[in-house]
Amino acid sequence: MKKLFLLFLIFLPFLIFSQIKNIKILHAKVIANSIPVERATITNIMDGTSLITDDIGQFSIYAKEGDLIKISGVAFQTKLVVLKAEDFGENIFIISIKVKLNQLEEVKVTKLSGVSLGIISPFTKHYTPAERKLNSASNAYPTLGVGNFIGGSAGLDPVLNWMSGRTAMLKKEVEVEKKETLMDKIEDWYETKYFTQTLKIPEEYVKGFEYYIVEDTQFAEAIKSKNKTMATFIMNELALRYKGLLHEK
Repeated sequence: MKKLFLLFLIFLPFLIFSQIKNIKILHAKVIANSIPVERATITNIMDGTSLITDDIGQFSIYAKEGDLIKISGVAFQTKLVVLKAEDFGENIFIISIKVKLNQLEEVKVTKLSGVSLGIISPFTKHYTPAERKLNSASNAYPTLGVGNFIGGSAGLDPVLNWMSGRTAMLKKEVEVEKKETLMDKIEDWYETKYFTQTLKIPEEYVKGFEYYIVEDTQFAEAIKSKNKTMATFIMNELALRYKGLLHEK
């Protein structure tokens, strides 16, 4: 065991270096109908790094070949881009997106209950560690014996957390935790050779494909409901789309 541990310590720097050396700075520009898009949100799905484009639609972000980049915003359709080696060239990588049309075609008013709105659950809610931290940071708590209110007053933590940005950080942590849980389930259900041999995903893009499919709502629901047949069916369809992204210019 000691020998194995020593070997691990010896090779650890080489493993870290091999990962770091593949990371480069991607210089890119987002356009819609040839017009630069400012303040678009850019997210590297692989590591959670997020930023926005400047006033001429440009951005720079650390990434590597195979990473999945998401471009999102209120006024245009979300786009996912799989980075290829040539995208890191001297020229600025141009990403074209589509503007949303007819965003609000119809408004329906229906009778809603607390359960249908998700305010009240018919079942007991079991929080994950990240959800518990978010719940504690987002909700006021009673402080007995403070002020002139009978029974106490609301604590200031939610306001302070909102002002400090901690609540936003914790929300992001919850989302990351959910995706990590889905990723673990995928790796339990499917071996790497299923992706490379059956779905024909290049091995260096398998991890990026996993991040891509957990973004799909239907696939995520199939995983959560433990419906492997449905998950596999949806994943096969998503593999075709993902391979299409690999061939996009």
